[in-house]
Amino acid sequence: MAAIRDELPDTPVVAYSAKYASAFYGPFREAADSTPAFGDRRGYQMDPANVREALRECELDLEEGADAIMIKPALPYLDVIRAARESFDVPVAAYNVSGEYAMVKAAAQAGWLDEERIMMEVLTAIRRAGADLIITYFAREAARLLERQRFAPGL
Repeated sequence: MAAIRDELPDTPVVAYSAKYASAFYGPFREAADSTPAFGDRRGYQMDPANVREALRECELDLEEGADAIMIKPALPYLDVIRAARESFDVPVAAYNVSGEYAMVKAAAQAGWLDEERIMMEVLTAIRRAGADLIITYFAREAARLLERQRFAPGL
């Protein structure tokens, strides 16, 4: 992080501070053909049970010059987003990853839930947990829905 800050002194930097070892990355890895040929990524991704490590990593990134911190994935780590929000006075980003998106899409396609409503519930939960920024595959759909609601409240 410090080397990036040194090279880009006037550029805002969001640090991948808390990237958990998660099965929620599966759809992206499959689409990008980036699954490990051997082993896994748990050696450099965080243990899902460890919140304190995430906060230490956030703190280290901020000490090295990060302007914002990111928690990834978002939904199973809403508590970590909340802990980061309460611990640091910087923007907190949350990455709503491909597996979280795929779950909603698959359930909606099967007719098990209302896709627009659950999409907004998911994004609202992430925001309510304390995320200032949400990176999501739902971005275009959410923007369209919010624009529609702006001009036709109650939809």
